[in-house]
Amino acid sequence: MDTNIENESINLHSDLQSLADSVKATAENYQDDPIAILAILRTLESLHQELREGSFQQTLPDNRQELYNLLKDIETKGGWPYIPRLRLYYLLENWSDNG
Repeated sequence: MDTNIENESINLHSDLQSLADSVKATAENYQDDPIAILAILRTLESLHQELREGSFQQTLPDNRQELYNLLKDIETKGGWPYIPRLRLYYLLENWSDNG
């Protein structure tokens, strides 16, 4: 592997870990506030949509080999990133279990 690509991969991993640590620390600061946690989740979902519809779509491959490499990466590293929404019935079920 090219040294520049390795360095970029290391830097990306470090940046993503810092981002994850920051989000986790923020959530920990508001662990007893469901409205604040919901705001964090909404922000993450909004960011996911913004990145998907902006940066990601702009960088989609324009040739078969690059498309193959992208699809191979999606398949081997866990599929498409998806942020599922919590269903209302789960909230009600959780509430009724505590009541």
